Amino acid sequence: MAQTTDQRYRVTPVRPQSRQYPFPLNLYQSAVGRKWVMAITGIGLIGFVLVHMVGNLHVYEGPAGMHKYAESLRTLGNGLIPKGAVLWLLRVGLLGMFVLHLHSAITLSRMSGNASENAGRISGAKKYEGGRDHVAATFASRTMRWTGPIIALFLFYHLADLTWGWWLGDAFVPGDPYHNVSTSLGNLPVAVLYVVANVALAWHIFHGAWSMFQSLGVNNPRYNQLRRGLATFLAGLILVGNLSFPILTQAGLINEDKRYCPIGEIEGNACLAEQALDH
Repeated sequence: MAQTTDQRYRVTPVRPQSRQYPFPLNLYQSAVGRKWVMAITGIGLIGFVLVHMVGNLHVYEGPAGMHKYAESLRTLGNGLIPKGAVLWLLRVGLLGMFVLHLHSAITLSRMSGNASENAGRISGAKKYEGGRDHVAATFASRTMRWTGPIIALFLFYHLADLTWGWWLGDAFVPGDPYHNVSTSLGNLPVAVLYVVANVALAWHIFHGAWSMFQSLGVNNPRYNQLRRGLATFLAGLILVGNLSFPILTQAGLINEDKRYCPIGEIEGNACLAEQALDH
């Protein structure tokens, strides 16, 4: 009996296919779907980093200005929903984007490495079966596997340092971000750590902003120069803004020499809130 065309060209899969999820979750099981997720979450995370950096510029307004900005975040939607609810919703959404971005990046790397039985690896990166080692890859793309973990570890340290107050100990004052920033970044090793981490963050953002449009299908010689310019601008702006905090703290510009209010969670924060009204 003659074989049909479908039977003739049917090939046994190298690996058994996993169970398919229902639509639209099954889109995430494909490499294209995960690239889309990584690109979209990358856009959201870059947006957060940019807004976070701009918001932190209030530190140059002094303790009262920084306190007023921090309170404005806690009172988003105040009067309609409980205080701090919107901020917590934003935190949960940000955590979700971070987890999806990390998971898609890790699984895409595994999918690439498993795409060919004969493909080897060099320094943890895939070596193409035909001997084509990183022909189209840039230095930035090859260092993404290093900058990503550095950023993740720094994020945990940053939260423990200035949000939870673990590292500052008794010097940490809830509700007084200016004091916490000045105290933390006034320590030279901590300032150096922030500089190194933010350089890694800018390098990660440069390649991420460049490649996310390609993942979304926007890849044309007409626009590639614009893509590179946008990636350079975003990474450079965030780098300069974030590096200003540890550098200018070490230079003495961010300090508490002219502080009017006392340092303390109750009396000090009440004074800052009163001073912020006249700010």
